[in-house]
Amino acid sequence: MTEKLIVIALGGNALLQRGQRGTFGEQYQNVGTTAKKIADLIEQGYRIVLTHGNGPQVGATLLRHEAAKDTVPALPLDACGAETQGLVGYMIQQSLRNELKARRIEKYVVSVVTRTIVDKHDSAFQNPTKPIGPFYSKDEAERIVKRRPDLFIKEDAGRGYRRFVPSPDPKIIAERFAIKALVDAGFVVVACGGGGIPIIEEDGHATGVEAVIDKDLAGQRLATLIGAEVFVILTDVPGAYINYGAAGQEMISEITSGRLRNYLNQGHFKEGSMAPKVEASIRFVESGGERAIIADLGSLIEALENRTGTHVVAPKA
Repeated sequence: MTEKLIVIALGGNALLQRGQRGTFGEQYQNVGTTAKKIADLIEQGYRIVLTHGNGPQVGATLLRHEAAKDTVPALPLDACGAETQGLVGYMIQQSLRNELKARRIEKYVVSVVTRTIVDKHDSAFQNPTKPIGPFYSKDEAERIVKRRPDLFIKEDAGRGYRRFVPSPDPKIIAERFAIKALVDAGFVVVACGGGGIPIIEEDGHATGVEAVIDKDLAGQRLATLIGAEVFVILTDVPGAYINYGAAGQEMISEITSGRLRNYLNQGHFKEGSMAPKVEASIRFVESGGERAIIADLGSLIEALENRTGTHVVAPKA
């Protein structure tokens, strides 16, 4: 029986499958399937911390706020992040606890509403790159900006106009000590959902900011701060590829962080997709982690047994 601490970053396919509308029932069913895989690891003795994305959930929340803006006040983006952390945390917490009880495993699952501290001088605040929420026509976009000049709205790849927000680099997970204490006490913890709620701290005072943090970079920061041995990023492809989608496409199996950094600098990984996963994996290993893994959700056990996925390790001394 192993007692290794693993942080697992669940990809969007753990919550929402392609072609689904995103009803609560669909998401809850998908989470139930994921819970079985996590329970398998707990049976093997792993200590588990789970992080997750919240992109579709935040998008749906913003749509609801837009539709009801004349009836109830809309909430700022950091509050929407807190809302979706609670929603997704509840689904994971309940599904996994039910699965553990069915297996007669006396483990409790807790969700921590998690804040992530960012630097107010991060260049991302001058260059919003993360699209969120619904698409608008040009006329709709102009009306919104007239009403809310603080919003940054521009055309998104010819598909219409959309709001863009900053995506600053995560620096510190505010609740890291509480999360570590819960893990050490034997709890399975769900934390850092959607990258965490972005906050800026000045003179001991925290303020939420209108931004979205990459969930994999935040997951790495959490994994490093709580001393995890392994960091697993689950997605909808078997691993990281060089020459992806082109002639000579090849999946990377095991690679040192330095060599992977070279591939990243050469532009092999798409921004906003595989690139942050690769960056997070490199950071984890270079910060003292034993191994980072990028793998398909359905192959979690096989990936931990080193039978599939992309494994990032430190160079041999």
